[in-house]
Amino acid sequence: MIVAADPRSPRVVLVGPPGAGKTTIGKRLAKALDVALYDTDAGIEKEAGRTIPEIFAADGEPAFREIEERVVRRAILAERGVVSLGGGAVLSRSTRALLRNRTVVYLEISVGEGLRRTGATKQRPLLNGPDPAAAYRELMRKRRPLYREVATIRVRTDGRSPARVVETIITKMEANAAQAGQEQ
Repeated sequence: MIVAADPRSPRVVLVGPPGAGKTTIGKRLAKALDVALYDTDAGIEKEAGRTIPEIFAADGEPAFREIEERVVRRAILAERGVVSLGGGAVLSRSTRALLRNRTVVYLEISVGEGLRRTGATKQRPLLNGPDPAAAYRELMRKRRPLYREVATIRVRTDGRSPARVVETIITKMEANAAQAGQEQ
């Protein structure tokens, strides 16, 4: 299905590693902006009719990434509210290209805090295994530069309440909009 690009879509895209708070912050930010939230992980599960861990187990990461790229593309081109991307969505060159000239918020988190928040869950296939800490550090080594590449706004979430993070995002979005208005 081809979806026509809408320059107003989406209002803001959230990126960041597992545990950064994309879902929690996404819900609160969407409410504060009075728009809808679209979580691409939920979109992937709906399209596939299976959970993300089931997709990884049955089909592997490459198949998951193909589904993710399709769902993310549709969301970026069609959704008008807040779009929360899965942590690995930025691995796709075409996804990074789609994020150019859009408001993209990188929810930054330290490795230690990310590990604390993700804990011992089976819902994160890339962190399952004998050494989740090593897996998380490697994931961040690869992804951190990509998050920074696509971000127009960066906000640390360590030790900050979701309400404070949302307030910071909105303040930075307003400052960016004001600056863009002055440049015109």
